[in-house]
Amino acid sequence: MTMKRFQFSQLIMMIWISLFCLFCLIPFVMVISGSLSTEADIAKHGYTLVPLHPNLTAYRMLFLGAERIIDGYKISIFVTIVGTVLAVLVNYLGGYAMARRTLKYRNALSIFALLTLMFNGGLVPWYIICVNYLHLKDTVWALILPPLAQGFNLFLIRNFLQSIPEELFESSKIDGASEWRIMLQIIAPLAKPVLATISLFVALNYWNDWFLGLMFVDNQKLQPLQLMLRTIVSNVEFLKSSTNSAEMQRVAATLPTEGVKMAVTVITIGPIIFLYPFLQKYFVKGLMVGAVKG
Repeated sequence: MTMKRFQFSQLIMMIWISLFCLFCLIPFVMVISGSLSTEADIAKHGYTLVPLHPNLTAYRMLFLGAERIIDGYKISIFVTIVGTVLAVLVNYLGGYAMARRTLKYRNALSIFALLTLMFNGGLVPWYIICVNYLHLKDTVWALILPPLAQGFNLFLIRNFLQSIPEELFESSKIDGASEWRIMLQIIAPLAKPVLATISLFVALNYWNDWFLGLMFVDNQKLQPLQLMLRTIVSNVEFLKSSTNSAEMQRVAATLPTEGVKMAVTVITIGPIIFLYPFLQKYFVKGLMVGAVKG
């Protein structure tokens, strides 16, 4: 009887999880369907799971400048890979230093990192420093360096590393290991969950960012994919809202504004969504332990 109850509860749980996964999948299906729907169908029936009159007009409009989109993909992929590697390294170095109980000024470093979460230096001073002092204007490093170190990531790593017994550091020191060897060969493998979590956060931030490109990059060959697609969507909306002649209004009415938005989402979400399955096994553990321990 107990076994039957256990199997029945498992069945109920599997059905519930399957329904929950299905509900999570529905928005993605609707986005794909919206990108294949006509503007008239979206205006009349809204977003549907299956396009009523499927077509590729939105994708054709986006790929009119296929070379620019390919260049944007290259820039975004380069920025995401290089930025994620550098950001994880920088945040790990900072979090490790803040977690070491033998470091004399670790509390001062923690307070400095905390201040960056509480206060903002302002847009104008930040822009002046990046352009006039760091000379990042129209360089790919303008898309990588500004968000490299973040207080939230530093504290997440610090709290995770503080959960590691101090005896491990002391025994490594007794065995003759240097601080660099302890950090890179002993502690880093133990910190895989939190480092994978930070990698996911940072990679998503770099991949989805368009603001840095808007601020610092005028050269179209250096613009990331997100900024390029945002410009296309803005141009379509501007053309649709600013036409005066009746003929232009008729042409503008056929532009797939909503379809282009959905197509942009499909194009940009594709590569980054495949990153999550590889990091998922570390994600919950790294986030929960890093946030709770301290």
